[in-house]
Amino acid sequence: MKTNKAAVFGLCFVVLIISAVFGVCSGAVWISPFKLAADAFDGIASPDERIIMYIRLPRVLGAMLSGAALAVSGAVIQSVLANPLAAPNIIGVNAGAGLLTVLCAAFFPGAVKLLPTAAFLGAFGAVMLVYGIAKKTGASRMTLVLAGIGVSSLLNAVIDTVTTLCPDVLAGISSFKSGGFSGVTVKSLFPAWLFIAVGIAAAVMLSHDLDVLALGDNTARSLGMNAGAVRFIFLVIAALLAGASVSFSGLIGFVGLIVPHMARKITGTSENTAVLPVCALLGGAFLCLCDTLARTVFAPYELPTGIVVSYIGVPFFIWLLIRKKGGRHGA
Repeated sequence: MKTNKAAVFGLCFVVLIISAVFGVCSGAVWISPFKLAADAFDGIASPDERIIMYIRLPRVLGAMLSGAALAVSGAVIQSVLANPLAAPNIIGVNAGAGLLTVLCAAFFPGAVKLLPTAAFLGAFGAVMLVYGIAKKTGASRMTLVLAGIGVSSLLNAVIDTVTTLCPDVLAGISSFKSGGFSGVTVKSLFPAWLFIAVGIAAAVMLSHDLDVLALGDNTARSLGMNAGAVRFIFLVIAALLAGASVSFSGLIGFVGLIVPHMARKITGTSENTAVLPVCALLGGAFLCLCDTLARTVFAPYELPTGIVVSYIGVPFFIWLLIRKKGGRHGA
C-alpha cells in the first residue's frame, strides 16, 4: 500500500512533539503546559521552571536522542544483515558498548568525554565479532541471533566481573545495566548528541545505498557497488549510534528491534529512504513515552526505563520468532 511520505513524516513529528511535552509536564507532580507558558513570560524563575530545566527537560532530550539512535541503528543492522530479528541488544552491540564504557569509567573515571568514543569502539568490536562468527558458521538468521546472544552473555559476564572488582568506582552500575535517564544532564549529553546527529545524518544520506545492499551482494555488485566496503561503512554507523546512546542511557534494549518494524508498517515500504527518518522520529517518541511511564506509573517510586522497554520488547521478540518460524525463512 502506497503511503504519502510527507504526511507520515508530519504525523510522526507531531507524535514526537506530543510525547516530549507530555514527558516534560509529567512526574510526581503534574505541571500544566499552560502554566509553564505563562511563567515563562513573567521573568521570574519559579520552582516549576527549575524542575523542568534541570530535571525533566534533560531526561526528555536524552530519551529522544537515545531512542532515535537505537531505532536507526536497529534498522541499519536489520538491512545490512538481512535479518528482521537483529537489533543492537540482541546481537551484542549494546553489551560491547557497555563493556568499553564500564572499563573507561573504571580506569579513567575523570574522562567523561571519552565515554562515547569508548562505547563506539566496544559496539563496533561486538558487531564485527558476531558478524564474523555467523559468517564462519553459516550466516543464517538463527545462527546470527544465537551468536549474538552468546557474545552478549560473555560481554555481560565481563561487565559483572569488572563491577565486582571495582565496586567503589562503579557504584551506579546497576542503573547503567538496567538503562535509564535519571542522572542525565544537558552537559552529560555532550559529545554523544554530536555522534548521534552525525550517525543519523550519514545513515539517511546513504539510505539509497542501504536499499541496494539489501538486494543481495550479487545484485549490488552488478550495479557497481563494492558490497563489502558499503557493509563495513553501515556497520560503523550502526555502532556509532548504539555506542553513543549507551554512553549516557545505559543498556536499554529492544528499541532497535521494535521501532524499525513499526516504521515499515506505517510507511508501507521497506525502502530505507523512508524508513530511517521515520525510525528517528518514532524511536525518540517511543523511548520518551517509556521513560515517562517509568517515572510516573509508580510515583513517587521510579522504574528504570530499560525495564519498561523490556516489558514491551520481550513479547514482541517472541512474537517475531514465532512469526518467522525460528528464522527458517531465509536461513
